[in-house]
Amino acid sequence: MAEPNRSMRDIDDFLAQKRVAMVGVSRKTAELSVKLFEELCRSGYDVVPVNPNMREFSGQHCFAQVQDIEPPVEAALLMTSPDVTETVVHDCAEAGIRRVWMFRGGGPGAVNTKAMQFCREHDIRVIAGECPFMFLPGGGAIHHLHGWFRKLTGHYPKSN
Repeated sequence: MAEPNRSMRDIDDFLAQKRVAMVGVSRKTAELSVKLFEELCRSGYDVVPVNPNMREFSGQHCFAQVQDIEPPVEAALLMTSPDVTETVVHDCAEAGIRRVWMFRGGGPGAVNTKAMQFCREHDIRVIAGECPFMFLPGGGAIHHLHGWFRKLTGHYPKSN
C-alpha cells in the first residue's frame, strides 16, 4: 500500500469545511461511523449522511451518492470498505468534491491504494489512514491518548 497522507495542513483544511458528507454511515447505532457523525454534529459541523441503502439517518435525508447532495459539499469523509472507496472517489470527482478523508481507526478502514492514486491524479486532497476523532476537540480522552502515542512514535501527521 502507498504511504498514506499525513499532512496536518490537509487535515486542518478538511476540518475547516463546516458542511461535510459522511459516506457509509451505518444504521447500526453502536458503529463508529454513528459515533463520529454525532461528534461532528456536536462540534458544529453540518454532516450530510450518504448511504444508498437508507432513506433517512438521524432525522435527516440520507443521500444515495455524493452527486445527489444539494446544496453540494466540498468535503467527504469515507467510512466505506476499501473495495467501495474507489467508486466513491470517482463519485466525489464527478460531484466536484476536492477534499476526501479515507477513515481508518483499526484495520484497513476506507483506505484504498488505487483510490488514493486517483485522488492525486484528479487534484483531490486526500487524507488516508487517520481517525478524525484524534483531531476534534471533543474527540474524547482515548482518542487524544492515541494521538499522543502516535506523536511519541513519530506516526502523527507532519506540519508542513
